[in-house]
Amino acid sequence: MKIAEAATACGLSAHTIRFYEKSGMLPEIERGQDGHRRFSPRLIEWLTLLYWLRETGMPLAKMQRFAALAKMGEQGVAERRQILEDHSATLRARRRAIEKCENVLAVKIASYGRKTDGVAQ
Repeated sequence: MKIAEAATACGLSAHTIRFYEKSGMLPEIERGQDGHRRFSPRLIEWLTLLYWLRETGMPLAKMQRFAALAKMGEQGVAERRQILEDHSATLRARRRAIEKCENVLAVKIASYGRKTDGVAQ
């Protein structure tokens, strides 16, 4: 699979994939005889994980640390797990905050009443 197909498969842009590669966040990518990158299904899984980590707000430095630990194999598993657990806790806290905001907005919206024929009630 070439980079354009990989980008579609994982949700990242080709530019971002190249950036992640240059930042050391990807394992070495095989290249065909034409010099183009060849993306394996395993690499697509990794790119997809990076997509979701970034999409959920994980800082780039934390993603880079996570990737460095992944390259260490079993030796980095405990810290990788901790990074993911911490990120999951952050997401739960954000979800609770968003739910509170949504409740505040619902109360405010209700305070405006319903509009009928362009006239507020």
